[in-house]
Amino acid sequence: MTTHPHDRPGQVAAVDLGSNSFHMIVAELRATEIVVVDRLREMVRLGAGLTPERDLTPEIQQRALECIERFGQRLRTLTPGSVRAVGTNTLRAARNAGPWLARAERALGHPIEIIAGIEEARLIYQGVSESLPSDGQRQLVMDIGGGSTEYIIGVDRTPLQKESLHMGCVSMSLAHFADGKVTAKRFKRAVITAERELEPFQHLFHSRNWVRAIGASGTLRTTQKLLMSRGWSRDGITAESLKQLVEAVIDAGRLSKSSFPDLDPERYPSFIGGLAIIYATFLALDIKRMQVSDGALREGLLQDLLGRINHEDIRERTVIALAARYHIEQDHALRIQKTMGGLLEQVAFPKSLDQETATQWLNWAIHLHEIGRDIAHSGYHKHGAYIVANADLPGFSNQDQLLLATLVRCHRRKFPVKILKDLPPPWDDFGKWMVVLLRLAILLHRSRAQTDSPPVRLSISNIQLDLRFPSGWLTEHPLTVADLEQEAAYLATADVGLSFR
Repeated sequence: MTTHPHDRPGQVAAVDLGSNSFHMIVAELRATEIVVVDRLREMVRLGAGLTPERDLTPEIQQRALECIERFGQRLRTLTPGSVRAVGTNTLRAARNAGPWLARAERALGHPIEIIAGIEEARLIYQGVSESLPSDGQRQLVMDIGGGSTEYIIGVDRTPLQKESLHMGCVSMSLAHFADGKVTAKRFKRAVITAERELEPFQHLFHSRNWVRAIGASGTLRTTQKLLMSRGWSRDGITAESLKQLVEAVIDAGRLSKSSFPDLDPERYPSFIGGLAIIYATFLALDIKRMQVSDGALREGLLQDLLGRINHEDIRERTVIALAARYHIEQDHALRIQKTMGGLLEQVAFPKSLDQETATQWLNWAIHLHEIGRDIAHSGYHKHGAYIVANADLPGFSNQDQLLLATLVRCHRRKFPVKILKDLPPPWDDFGKWMVVLLRLAILLHRSRAQTDSPPVRLSISNIQLDLRFPSGWLTEHPLTVADLEQEAAYLATADVGLSFR
């Protein structure tokens, strides 16, 4: 199924709020093809503004907001759902990212998601693999960010192994070259630090496990540029040419215009840390040559967005796979889903949330609400919520997983109002009613009878919810009456009234 041509946006965009640089890419949609029409990049160095207490300084917050406002001017005319903006390592780590994120979303004019390192790795591979031949060969993709480095092994468009390590060009430079001075001793210490991070995964990503290596990100593109401008490499990065560059940097003692005139001055503070990561990677994984790709996270975001627009959402496949892994009774979930569809058709939605989006999230919650039973029946809604919140779920951002875990957690027993208040917009507004509808749809199938629930008329007025059943049905189903009475008591604690007849 694909989106109707009139519903498809003419342009889409991806925004990558990295720990070193902020990137924006705008593209036109032509059938199934994405044609890039605009690119913007600013060196914000967000990771350098993260304090030891893991707070973003006021200065870096302001600098980042000013950049996002400039991006927002370019994206102002793009329709809702046509922009994917994500934050990576630094925003994952920052304790005070929440309040800043709300301001950033207003400045950008579009939602901003925080993605986990493994999801970042998946998207990077997706962006890189689109520019590579599909020949069935195993390939290693490496991407150095400001605060993390991702390693992925995949075949064609499919990632097989993914890792995100806590080392990046900004964090490594601050740890070992904060004053800009480069010595052999400092560089060796930085390389050992990177090798230690890689050590648990060395066997997994070693060169014997793949045919070709591809690098992504500005640090690797800059490295290739420096090697080629000096004639040390004709194509890509070789182990020998990399060694020559390292020796030249150590001999210079400092990155400057006189020693490296072809290096962008914006990269002086962070390049040496990235170079140490590359050198350590070549040593640890026994890499002889690495090609460099133009594709990266932002291109992967565009491909992912195109899939959602064409109703080929990887999140759908993720939910199906997770439900199968935890042995969910598919027929039971589908019956609940059908009942939910009938209820949703009778609900008025706020401007910030359309029925299709609400239905999508509630259907995912229906298919996952019982996964905790594989751990224990007692408190299984809590076990299920923990799994959803902490598993690596391809396609889902941190905020996505929080919403889905909350729906699973709240589908039965006491109504935890506080959890719902912590949801990001627009879910903090409508989340309570989504949970109420989910609880009712599940309750009507508590007997697990292999029949559909009766047609129910639903009306919602302010904080009062009224259900009308077919004549005589409740009399024939006294257990459902008892369940509804108990549910009315649960909902009363959330200031929601429930009546039924």
